[in-house]
Amino acid sequence: MKYVKLEGEILASGLQFPEGPVALDDGSVLLVEIVSGCLLRIYPDRRKERVAHLGGGPNGAALGRDGYCYVCNNGGFEWHTENGFTRPVAASPAYTGGSIQRVNLETGQVQVLYSHCDGIPLHGPNDIVFDDTGGFWFTDMGKAFHDRLMRGALYYARSDGSGIRRAAFPVLTPNGIGLSPDGKTLYVSETETSRLWEYPIVEPGVLHLESWPSPNGGRLVHGLPGFQRFDSLAVEASGNICVATLVKGGISVFSPDGEWLEFHAAPEGYCTNICFAGPDLRDAYITLSGRGELMKVEWPRAGLPLHA
Repeated sequence: MKYVKLEGEILASGLQFPEGPVALDDGSVLLVEIVSGCLLRIYPDRRKERVAHLGGGPNGAALGRDGYCYVCNNGGFEWHTENGFTRPVAASPAYTGGSIQRVNLETGQVQVLYSHCDGIPLHGPNDIVFDDTGGFWFTDMGKAFHDRLMRGALYYARSDGSGIRRAAFPVLTPNGIGLSPDGKTLYVSETETSRLWEYPIVEPGVLHLESWPSPNGGRLVHGLPGFQRFDSLAVEASGNICVATLVKGGISVFSPDGEWLEFHAAPEGYCTNICFAGPDLRDAYITLSGRGELMKVEWPRAGLPLHA
């Protein structure tokens, strides 16, 4: 395994637990602030613009083919800040549930697209990825309270609001989600286990689920030793899976066959998201959430173009 230190430029600071970066064609980057409940746009000149107030706890985000931004809203957290470092500790006292929101980037109008599936409330939608049919997969991390933990699930939904289905349950704190280059495999990272799982896709919204003893129907790609935690992920054009890693903050890179190839060490322990941009998709935008920063680095390989 190759160890690399992340080196780049800080494009924005003073952010309130940023996550879900989405690179736009004009060089700007959308991201959420979970603490403030807002969707922001960071311009190349480092100017910040508030696009919309979402409330709750906006988390992962992605662009749909209709040009709207789709946001996983986890419902909100209770926060702890010490020595300038902020982290979530439990569900917000004002928590009432999670949702998928659709945001008009021109007007800032926010619509709740989904809050339930077959009558079951969404607990804590976290990360999202579109497939080539215009539908999207998303993780519901569940919800942690001071005295209990709601288990999570994987979902598939249509962007026009016409349908949502639960594809895998239970999953223990599912967080990052991404698709293989051929679109036939869904990758999911679990936060508390620091495990990366894969699911063969049978058809849109349907996964091949392994039987017991798989705890969630997935096939294990890799699990890191020691105490670490996984956050969001992105996939390279090569098929490698880049998983944002907490505690020992950085980006862990795995091959599709499960080899741990690289670790790109971040300057703080809450390295939460990575997305690719630029003409060759080698610009990596990385959120350093504890200190509230957006970092840009040159990645050694091209990222995978995302569907919209």
